[in-house]
Amino acid sequence: MYLANNQITGEIPKEIGHLINLQGLYLYDNQLIGEIPKEIGKLTNLKWLRLYNNKITGEIPKEIGKLTNLQGLCLYNNQLTREIPKEIRKLINLGELSLSNNQLTGEIPKEIGKLINLQDLDLSDNKLTGEIPKEIGKLTNLEYLYLYNNQLLGKIPIEIGKLTNLQDLDLNNNQLIGEIPKEIGKL
Repeated sequence: MYLANNQITGEIPKEIGHLINLQGLYLYDNQLIGEIPKEIGKLTNLKWLRLYNNKITGEIPKEIGKLTNLQGLCLYNNQLTREIPKEIRKLINLGELSLSNNQLTGEIPKEIGKLINLQDLDLSDNKLTGEIPKEIGKLTNLEYLYLYNNQLLGKIPIEIGKLTNLQDLDLNNNQLIGEIPKEIGKL
């Protein structure tokens, strides 16, 4: 369903959950408001969910974890709040996860390490706190890692040296301390 680049307003209707054979939902670059409906979890055949560049509010629903066929999840440039749900660990086919430029809080969930097919991870421009989880080192297919403009603390984990496919790493504008780990030389 391609409805991107329009001037569509209002909320995403709950009835979207009836489209159980849908493989792609492209509603980006509109003026959508309101929350992502929990009924989105019924779209278990969905491979691509692109809702970026809207005015969507509220939290990322836990039901997103039911979308186990999802390959791309792009929710950036919205007004999403609260924590990244731990249910995200179930999205094992995910290659792209972009949640940047929202108002997400809390820590980066350790469960992110389960997304072993991830190539692009962008959590920049949020209000994320805590340390960068060492589980990030399990994402060995990762090519792009953007965690800049958050409130992340602590040291850069040495496990980052396991990301040998990494092409671009941006951790600026956080509150990281300590030395640059020598393991970074393995990238």
